[in-house]
Formats: sequence, C-alpha cells, structure tokens
Amino acid sequence: MKQLTILSLMLLLTVLFSVGFLTTPQKVEAGVVSIEGIKYDVNFSLEDNLKLFVGKRVSVTLDSGKTFVGIVKEVGNHLMWLEKLEGKEFFDALIRINSITAIDTRFRDLKP
Repeated sequence: MKQLTILSLMLLLTVLFSVGFLTTPQKVEAGVVSIEGIKYDVNFSLEDNLKLFVGKRVSVTLDSGKTFVGIVKEVGNHLMWLEKLEGKEFFDALIRINSITAIDTRFRDLKP
C-alpha cells in the first residue's frame, strides 16, 4: 500500500512538472525596428514635412503649448486639417501652420 502511495505521488509530481513546463511563457525576443516610409526632412519646410504625414498619426504642439494628436487629413498653404483627435475621436481640427512649434510621430515599433 505504501509503495502505491509513493508511486502515485511520483506520478502526480511528474504530471504537474510537465504541465508547468509546457505552460510556462517563453521569453520572446523583441527588437526595435524603424517604420518604413516615416521620416522627417530637415531641408523641407514645416509645411512640406507635414505633407509627408498625410494619413499618419502625429502630435502637433502649438506656440501656446497646446498639443493636438490626430491623423493628418490635408495640408494647405496656411492650414492643416487634423482628424480623429485623440480623446475627441468625433472631432477634427483646423490648425494654422505658422502657429505650430513642433510635430512628433512614432518612427519605431517593436518587432516580436
């Protein structure tokens, strides 16, 4: 009877170890990669740089300190149309280009 209990205990430990080993999350190596087609050009004007980001999500900081995050819909000579504003997804904004002090956008992503 004692041998049966020890054998049962060993079998139970083997099963638990196997299940634990199989369900342990494996470490995934991720690397940072550049997103293709996204770049700034310091030889371009701010307006021309904004035109490179039509259809892309950007963050625009105004000289007042206010920041807008959204998708560049269109860029004209004096105004930029930013749609689907973060936190106000049903709103768009029309922003004077000469009041923009900075733009930033995501250039890199994690690759699993």
